[in-house]
Amino acid sequence: MARKGKKDFGRESRQAQTPAQVPAKSGLDVRSFLYVGGRDCQVAHLRQIASNFGAELIHHDGGLREAVSRIDTVLPSVDCVFCPIDCISHDACLRVKTGCKKFGKAFIPLRNGSKSSLERALQTMKERDVSQ
Repeated sequence: MARKGKKDFGRESRQAQTPAQVPAKSGLDVRSFLYVGGRDCQVAHLRQIASNFGAELIHHDGGLREAVSRIDTVLPSVDCVFCPIDCISHDACLRVKTGCKKFGKAFIPLRNGSKSSLERALQTMKERDVSQ
């Protein structure tokens, strides 16, 4: 869980999970992803949604408080990148697209920064993984 007063950028410890917290939905090939932009107040909810699918969410605020250049340091370690197109700066979006091409990562634009938008995208990815 994110701690108050600490930035949401970074990985959370998976070792802290107890058996009761093991994700109910599994089968998603994505292990971790970067979520750039969105609303800070929803990050904890987004992390929980990702956890339900067995994935780890790494958040970057898109340049509001964190340097946009830090996106480049995280991209190599994630499987894909989600960007809600209504809650991200043009600079951050361009940097993400360029970085995804450079590192061969999937770029997944989301219609908006809602929780349901992320959940639909993860469900679609899971269904594609299962059908392959």
